Amino acid sequence: MPPIPGSGLAKGLAVTLRTMTRKSVTAQYPDVQPELPPRTRGVIGLFEENCTVCMLCARECPDWCIYIDSHKETVPAATPGGRERSRNVLDRFAIDFSLCMYCGICIEVCPFDALFWSPEFEYAETDIHELTHERDKLREWMWTVPVPPALDAAAEEPKELAAARKAADKLAAAQQAAEAAAAAEAAGDAGTAEGQTPKSEPGEGQQ
Repeated sequence: MPPIPGSGLAKGLAVTLRTMTRKSVTAQYPDVQPELPPRTRGVIGLFEENCTVCMLCARECPDWCIYIDSHKETVPAATPGGRERSRNVLDRFAIDFSLCMYCGICIEVCPFDALFWSPEFEYAETDIHELTHERDKLREWMWTVPVPPALDAAAEEPKELAAARKAADKLAAAQQAAEAAAAAEAAGDAGTAEGQTPKSEPGEGQQ
């Protein structure tokens, strides 16, 4: 059946009339901040204590907008006769947000949880060069990262937590066993001392 002439115009006018009768709601930004979803991709925060300068984030970044500089330091041997070790020390960690496309690959590939999404988004600049943010600024954004949501009640416990709890339980059991053995040994020594009769001196008991 062919459409009735003018039906499209009538539908459009009906939508317009419905919209005209609704109360408009204006977001009073910036006086009222928007309610952002928990997983909003605003900006990337850096927790540099966890960064080992493995360079995975810089290598995997499709825009090559992460700049990392580091140097090596020698760590003395922890035990006598041990060998010295070397470690990477972070000197610079910067992200050029004029190039970043917010794909989140750097956060996903970080094996030590040093990068996180922050919902902060108010970092516009008048100069494009000021969109390259150094690690001090990235660290400030780290404190705006929201707390992760709780796991589902039926979810499995993370392997890291399970391993840590197993090691803690094993250590606690070993300490309890050592304390019980020490208590039993102390009780045995006390019983032995009570069971011994004092020896009489020569001449005692004689009239």
